[in-house]
Amino acid sequence: MTTTRATMVPIEELKTTTTKAIRGIGYNEKDAKVILDVLMYAQLRGNNQGIIKVTTNGLAMAPDAEPMVVTHETKLSAAIDGKKTQGMLVLAEATRVAHEKAKEHGFGIVGTCNTSTSTGALGYYCKSVADQGMISICFAQSPEFVAPAGSSKAIFGTNPIGVGIPSSEGAMVLDMATSAYSWFGVLEAKTAGRELPDGAAQDKNGVLTKDPNEVLDGGAIRTFDGGYKSSNLALVIELLAGPLVGAAIEGKLAAKNWGNLIMVIDPKMLGQADFEKNAAFVMNRVRNAPKQPGVDAINLPGERGDAIAKANEAKGEIDVETNLWNNLKKAAEAFSG
Repeated sequence: MTTTRATMVPIEELKTTTTKAIRGIGYNEKDAKVILDVLMYAQLRGNNQGIIKVTTNGLAMAPDAEPMVVTHETKLSAAIDGKKTQGMLVLAEATRVAHEKAKEHGFGIVGTCNTSTSTGALGYYCKSVADQGMISICFAQSPEFVAPAGSSKAIFGTNPIGVGIPSSEGAMVLDMATSAYSWFGVLEAKTAGRELPDGAAQDKNGVLTKDPNEVLDGGAIRTFDGGYKSSNLALVIELLAGPLVGAAIEGKLAAKNWGNLIMVIDPKMLGQADFEKNAAFVMNRVRNAPKQPGVDAINLPGERGDAIAKANEAKGEIDVETNLWNNLKKAAEAFSG
């Protein structure tokens, strides 16, 4: 493995280049803006759900894509058939619909199916809701990249969960995969020529490996603790973002039918007028808990990423892995508009 290198890129230049690369794939200006927002949310936070998706075919447009349609709806729920539309666009619409229902009725739940491209960082969608005073819970299912505990074969997707909780001191946003590493993180490591973390993945025989190439050659990512707890959580998400929403239940990569589920809850639904104040109290109680020796800070979910994003925005520039940056600039050349 070679040593990874980074290039310091002005944020506005990165946005412009990424937009051109997205438009070069074929997306119109409106859709490109949505996709850019999702990617930059991740990129600024040091999350590998960012621009790596542009250069690794993660945003490929399906030739048979059609406008998404609502196939079932009640005052509290909706089912959206993505019709092969890009996943970020479908989940953004699902989030909007769930949020509108929650504003009117106190609760909204929307399931999506029939997409085959990444929905990106779930924190993006959850934060957009939590910043407006609503609780959000989101699950995503994807192709077989992750092995259940004890198996040598990939069955699950990386199966992330996102949760946004408002408080009187700002939203807390949890965004975590149930896998030890993301699929695009493996692709990013391959691009950069670097190894994967210890215990994150296994080869096609189920033997631990740090080589991303062995993972891509029939291997699998592991669940986050390599044991039954993370594996069981991944299974729950597989069921709620798979069969419940009409997504594929096997052969997901070939079926090109992946699922998502988002729920939005108005805290007033349960009569808790002081929820945001009490949520802030609990969060601060955790944040200010007595620290073990050598611990400088106890971070809540999302705080580390927020701090990284704030620092990058203050600098006005961000480190981008050099190979990735060069590939992105090449991709941008495809746009002639």
